[in-house]
Amino acid sequence: MIRPAIIFSIVLATALDLLAQETASQPSAAPVATATPITTTTLQKRGLVGRIFHPFSSSQVLPKYNDRRLRGLILDLQVSPQPVRLSEIRQIEVKVTVTNMGNRMIPLDFPTDQRIEIQLLNSADVVLTKWSENHAIKEKLGTILINPGEHVEYKENIATRDLTPGKVFTAEVFFPKYPELHIRQKFLTEP
Repeated sequence: MIRPAIIFSIVLATALDLLAQETASQPSAAPVATATPITTTTLQKRGLVGRIFHPFSSSQVLPKYNDRRLRGLILDLQVSPQPVRLSEIRQIEVKVTVTNMGNRMIPLDFPTDQRIEIQLLNSADVVLTKWSENHAIKEKLGTILINPGEHVEYKENIATRDLTPGKVFTAEVFFPKYPELHIRQKFLTEP
């Protein structure tokens, strides 16, 4: 009778400790005024039950895409500078990194020379600016091969002319040929 009670109390203490760690690691709601870029990724945290039953496995879970050829890819998005001071800059830098965390090579085929599309959205998810509106796109076939453990990085600038100060906007990046590969990040504008 004592042995099951000891096991139950150890499992309960471990679960409460993990819950406390998760709560402590979440960011506070207060805005932070720094000039460093904020990063968003498509990796997801495991749930409490998964951490209890598999305590020594990785704490991150790869996204599951419907297209099996894309499994193992994760996206990482950086929008800089943070916060966006509209009086000082006319363009913001958007950097997207596609990393192959799988164990096989992943080919990405493109019908044009456009690889990514960047959109700036307002709080109602209305598109304000598209990156492709200011760039010529040619019909040129291309293939990118991403080996396991390697990444491809895209760094582009997008105009801030339609943004207004003191509001929250969203930068959305996606691959037109692969709509499942998309990522969003919110950012704040200042005068």
